[in-house]
Amino acid sequence: MAYMSEEGYKKLVAELKELETVQRPKISAAIAEARDKGDLSENAEYDAAKEAQGMLEMKINQLKAIISDAKIIDPSKLSTDTVQILTKVELKNVKNGMKMTYTIVSESEANLKEGKISVNTPIAQGLLGKKVGDVAEITIPQGKISLEIINISF
Repeated sequence: MAYMSEEGYKKLVAELKELETVQRPKISAAIAEARDKGDLSENAEYDAAKEAQGMLEMKINQLKAIISDAKIIDPSKLSTDTVQILTKVELKNVKNGMKMTYTIVSESEANLKEGKISVNTPIAQGLLGKKVGDVAEITIPQGKISLEIINISF
């Protein structure tokens, strides 16, 4: 089950609609155009269009699976007592004092540039269930880090 925000769900549905109604017809047209050019056995354009079609169909099926398995979380029913999905967590690295803020989101909504990390990442996994003032010892590829939870909000 993929927990996500309503915004993230709507974004996935919009992307699926775009792929099915705009991209799929474009690729079908490209295949038809390449087919009209003659011998398919030596037609690189046709091969490329067929490969693009396969990739597109794979992406469409992937999105359909995520959407069908999605469970939208109502933030009004969540509390800020502990770190959980959709909470914004302000952290301080105990070792160097550096502060950072992350929002814990579903895999499909993760975007590090926006400060959104997947609930499946080692950092998010180490923070889940912790309270303000707790220090989470988290093992990451570079070693262990200690992150103190300064604030939890939405």
